[in-house]
Amino acid sequence: MAKRSVMIQSSGATGEKHDTALSETTPVNDPMTGESGIDFPIIELLFFAYRDFTSDPDQILAQYGFGRAHHRVVHFVNRMPGLTVAELLDVLQITKQSLARVLKQLLDTGHIVQVQGRQDRRQRKLYPTAKGRALSLALAAPQSRRIAKALRNLNEGDRQMIERFLRGMVNPELRVQIDKLPHGASVTDNGEYRDG
Repeated sequence: MAKRSVMIQSSGATGEKHDTALSETTPVNDPMTGESGIDFPIIELLFFAYRDFTSDPDQILAQYGFGRAHHRVVHFVNRMPGLTVAELLDVLQITKQSLARVLKQLLDTGHIVQVQGRQDRRQRKLYPTAKGRALSLALAAPQSRRIAKALRNLNEGDRQMIERFLRGMVNPELRVQIDKLPHGASVTDNGEYRDG
């Protein structure tokens, strides 16, 4: 197999930039920086925030032999009882095959029930059970506490700014999913505050 060369740009001791040809397997000693216009600080804050935001629920999920996919399913079925399997697939942006295993486990353990649609009998609607609701609340409680703690020292308008930022991170064509949630985000796409 032939080795390919990669051109990287690096700064010398005097700060001048120069291109260097390296083999793909040559160790690169310089850390990545924002020189390429990449916002590493925000990317890393999102990595670390997500790591800690999911750590408490992960411990609870592990007691059931569940993972993060189970968490997402339980969360959205509890937020939108009667959600169809097709709607859940759309929200989670996963394949039917990926959902099938997770959904089967949640049905088998009695956290979720599946009900045939009244108008369309081919439709399968998903509802949480009391057991599923309790699990969803147990998973959300530490996350809510973490959010409250992070917001505690911020100004009142900062929450709306954070909501606008997070909403902006969602693909524009998928933001309508946020609006379908009961008491969804309080900030609209144009940055206006939605009351209630």
